[in-house]
Amino acid sequence: MDFVPSLPTLIAFAAASLLLAATPGPDMTLSITRALAQGKKAALFVVVGTGLGIVVHTLLVAFGISALITASPTAFLVLKTGGAAYLLWLAIQAIRYGSSLSVTKVTEAKGTILSNIATGFSVNILNPKVVIFFMTFLPQFVTANDPAVTGKLLFLGFFFIAIGMPVNALVVLAADWLAAWLQRNRRVMRAIDYGFAGVFSIFAVKIFFTQTR
Repeated sequence: MDFVPSLPTLIAFAAASLLLAATPGPDMTLSITRALAQGKKAALFVVVGTGLGIVVHTLLVAFGISALITASPTAFLVLKTGGAAYLLWLAIQAIRYGSSLSVTKVTEAKGTILSNIATGFSVNILNPKVVIFFMTFLPQFVTANDPAVTGKLLFLGFFFIAIGMPVNALVVLAADWLAAWLQRNRRVMRAIDYGFAGVFSIFAVKIFFTQTR
């Protein structure tokens, strides 16, 4: 199966994806808030929507990056190096400002299944930060001269969803306890921030050294 990355790449990608899923941000805030306001079932449909948003990003990145490599491998390397710089910048921001989790328990009108899915989908698909992140994150795990680059990007994108959605679902199921616990235990959130910063700094440095050889 040429589209399956090597085991070391999969392990590195899985570790990064798991850390991302556990890092409090807009997705987690939305899921917890919706669970507290409308119940866990509604929040789980929001998680489905965020997953569908990642499907779209995966398709766009996989076929867009493949076209870029065909047109100009040099341009792909420039994108990959710029992506590494962006990941390093995110690492610095995580240390400086920390994770964002602001949950206010409010009562909202009950939404339909489709409206909850649409909410989760729109949070991912319309957020420029998510677009930029996914476009710079996935290319770090492929090379320009790989003939199976499209398949590997698709595999990694769906693998990212397979890792992230169960974590988001667990967050929803434990929403009442988790929201209060995270807001009481800021040290845990800071530990996640430092873990996030460390992993993405390593990725960035590795790419910078690879490009200069």
